[in-house]
Amino acid sequence: MVQEAIEKADLLIEAMGWIRQFRDKITVIKLGGSVMEDPEALRHLLVDIVFMETVGMRPIVVHGGGAAISRAMTEAQIEPRFIQGRRYTDDATLQIVERVLAGQINESIAARIEEFGGRAMPLNFTGEKNNNVLYGERITLPGDDGKPIDLGHVGRVTRVDRDTIENLCYAGQVPIIPSMCETKSGERLNVNADTAATAVAQALGAEKLVFLSDVNGVRRDKNDPNTLIHSLTANEAQRLIAERAIEAGMIPKVEACLETLQQGVRKIHIIDGRIRHSLMLEIYTNEGIGTEIIAS
Repeated sequence: MVQEAIEKADLLIEAMGWIRQFRDKITVIKLGGSVMEDPEALRHLLVDIVFMETVGMRPIVVHGGGAAISRAMTEAQIEPRFIQGRRYTDDATLQIVERVLAGQINESIAARIEEFGGRAMPLNFTGEKNNNVLYGERITLPGDDGKPIDLGHVGRVTRVDRDTIENLCYAGQVPIIPSMCETKSGERLNVNADTAATAVAQALGAEKLVFLSDVNGVRRDKNDPNTLIHSLTANEAQRLIAERAIEAGMIPKVEACLETLQQGVRKIHIIDGRIRHSLMLEIYTNEGIGTEIIAS
């Protein structure tokens, strides 16, 4: 029993150095994918986020909700359409995205953080109070014939309300941001959650941006979890892409990471969000459990 207690104390001492280093620093956490569909994994992640806020870090959550949106569309007998991997968002689909993503999921994440002893603020435009913090414009995709392909109510973030988010962080609240934005004319748009999280991290000059993935990070061999690369510089990552050592599905994510590093975010982490307490293990231990990508 004493030995177990000593080992716990050793872990706390190891964590102390990282806690001091990241105190008052902003970390943007992108929640999505299978993590959102696994109640137990999500519970551990939200407890980690409460811990981060408790020891003085400034976590910000940006979330998607693709699977829940697809379920709601099935219930409404609306057939999902995807164009080049993007969900086509017509008027009926937009109503569902707004209700499920900006309403139900956003509010429930904030409520669960409060259940675990933290303080959180859902930032959306549902209900009477509009406290949305993401603004943007419609996007189109380039077609094979050179003509733009319309995606409906789909956009990209062009402006982030930095002041509102920072004020919440410094008041000890965790901002919870759905991957939607609003145009100058008040139109609501569906936004890719990875790009929304990237925009928030860039706008706030975040210390870290954490992508919770379904794999344990960047691997030298995509089929072998034991070939995980714990730390990569931007130059090394570019070399691995050129050598095709990074598998195809990971390339867009790593390229987005490299672009974000150029915008001033210091470190980006790709971790398997299904591992219990993956956030704490990545941030507060010397070894970590995923891949960190750093500028130099």
